[in-house]
Amino acid sequence: MANPERFLRPIPAVGGISSAGMSDMRRFIEGLPKAELHLHIEGTLEPELKFSLAERNGVALPAATIEEMRAAYDFDDLPSFLAVYYEGMSVLLTEEDFYDLTYAYLEKAHSQNVLYAEIFFDPQAHTTRGVRFQTVISGIRRAQEEARSALGIDTQLIMCFLRDLSADSAAHTLEAAADFQDWIVGVGLDSDEHGNPPVKFREVFAAAREMGYRLTMHCDVDQENSVGNIRQCLDEIGVDRIDHGVNAGEDDELVAELVRRDMALTVCPISNRYVTDGTKAAQIKDLLDRGVRVTVNSDDPAYFPGYIFENLVVLQEEAGLSRKDLVRLSRNAFGAAWLDDDRKAGFLESLDAFVAAGQD
Repeated sequence: MANPERFLRPIPAVGGISSAGMSDMRRFIEGLPKAELHLHIEGTLEPELKFSLAERNGVALPAATIEEMRAAYDFDDLPSFLAVYYEGMSVLLTEEDFYDLTYAYLEKAHSQNVLYAEIFFDPQAHTTRGVRFQTVISGIRRAQEEARSALGIDTQLIMCFLRDLSADSAAHTLEAAADFQDWIVGVGLDSDEHGNPPVKFREVFAAAREMGYRLTMHCDVDQENSVGNIRQCLDEIGVDRIDHGVNAGEDDELVAELVRRDMALTVCPISNRYVTDGTKAAQIKDLLDRGVRVTVNSDDPAYFPGYIFENLVVLQEEAGLSRKDLVRLSRNAFGAAWLDDDRKAGFLESLDAFVAAGQD
């Protein structure tokens, strides 16, 4: 078994709180070995880096200061978030920009004891601005490789299609990715769900499946026909995972089907609070208690302030999670990762070592 001390390493202070000032539960969450399965790399663009890249690339930003920029992150629904989110991407122009963006996230994730992450990227958000697909993925890939060597954090990429663009645009993006298929483990679907149900992309996802990609789709919280869209993902698309998906709890038969299929949901409590009426902590805990493979993730942490540590803390405090619940969430995430059995077993051994060291 791996040395438990490796998983109890000191972690930098989070949110201005020193380790000495943390509660026992927060220290437990801090040290917990983690996997993140729902993280948009463009959503990790912190204001400080955004200003730095804007200066490097000669891009004018609508905000004059970091404080002014953060104050603009006042979202109350998904469309209001997406408007600011896509505006922020204007500073991402070169391979070096995508490298800097990705490496900054990987350093942060490593500081929160994330051992493994599956990272979304949105190529259409860049190619429609004239940035080449190769520029985007090459910068991300270089950061992944350097972080694996320097930090020991392992990652894979998931290419997302923008659901408010056409299925033809998604198909062209799938074709553009062919030369880089070895760098991409799966495909996903994100952006504005209104009027863009999963079945709109049925043929594209069928083609992706034939090419060997794993499949996931966003079913955002409290959207039009949320439960119906989750059913489409299961029955019409045949996904391997569902991103968000909290509304499944409204339908007992759907919950039973998720459990039967051992279908993972990649939930994001803090972002829920910004686009709907709260974190949905009670609903997430209910799904966990009913046997659904729930995982906790950070979504777009530069815009919905909070990385995976903060999301776990919020969920634990609002839902009253026990340490066993938290270990289960982590085990769910490693188990749902798109890894071969040997690699998955290695990460689960890390979690077992943490528990065996008396942290549970």
